[in-house]
Amino acid sequence: MNLEEIKDLIRLVSKTGIRKVDIEREGFKITISGGSSHSTEQPIYVQAPQQMVQSAPIAVTSAPVVSNTPSPASNSENTASADDSKYITIKSPMIGTFYRTPGPDKDPFVNVGSTIQKGDKLCIIEAMKTFNEIEAEVSGKIVKVLVDNSSPVDYDQPLFLVDPS
Repeated sequence: MNLEEIKDLIRLVSKTGIRKVDIEREGFKITISGGSSHSTEQPIYVQAPQQMVQSAPIAVTSAPVVSNTPSPASNSENTASADDSKYITIKSPMIGTFYRTPGPDKDPFVNVGSTIQKGDKLCIIEAMKTFNEIEAEVSGKIVKVLVDNSSPVDYDQPLFLVDPS
């Protein structure tokens, strides 16, 4: 990794609320930790490259088995993705915790079958103690909610399927 890649990782940790990132590659290890809720500073730990002792190459005694026959699971996944191709996928714009409701005792923003308009609130994603309301960028009908309430989500993870027709 070069210095720019390390700086990009530090920015990612500070923007997204990731608590800790460990990366270990040949020759170095890096750990970047976000701060706790009690601290406003975020400590960053970088371990200097270590000398690697090169061992003798390991001989591989068997070759991997390659099968051209698709498994039944992959057939069902292909069918499901073909059915979902007519829908628009609304994805998470950030890493955080997904909430379907504005509060613990409140109704969900949207349910399967709800008709939405561009700009309607769909959910909340909490990142770094900030609650971000996610708005619809398309109009249509919610076909599927892909994430459970109070679940962690990654950047670009599908959240909803919307039928635009």
